[in-house]
Amino acid sequence: MRVFVGRVFVGVVLVLLSTSIPVLAVGSSQPYGKGGWFAQFDPIVRQYNQSGEQFRIEGHCQSACTLFLGIRNVCIVRSAQLLFHAGHDRQRNISPSATRHLMNHYNAKLRAYLVANRIMETIAFTTISGSDMISKFGYRECSG
Repeated sequence: MRVFVGRVFVGVVLVLLSTSIPVLAVGSSQPYGKGGWFAQFDPIVRQYNQSGEQFRIEGHCQSACTLFLGIRNVCIVRSAQLLFHAGHDRQRNISPSATRHLMNHYNAKLRAYLVANRIMETIAFTTISGSDMISKFGYRECSG
């Protein structure tokens, strides 16, 4: 019985591998949605920029999670919610260098909006919908 089950499993795997459906490696912001420290996020941004693989921003994406906007092959799901605030240290003191680090990962339209509305001068969250990120700030929408 074990040999039969093993052969069936191998057969199923071979059929799946022989289909013409491409399997793409796509990263997701989902596990990182609550933010964190740059040391956790910067290597991921570098990795995806080096590989060219697609990276999806979906669901809730706050704080350092927004660094993923700096991935060259990033896309955003319309239902996503991105939350922005000034960069800060571990004591929650606003840090101009941390804020610059965040801002350097955003496109020019988004940066101009954040500056004009003084969003990056406070640690209070400002939410921007995925739909607005696509339609107002020119980020690419994820397909499928």
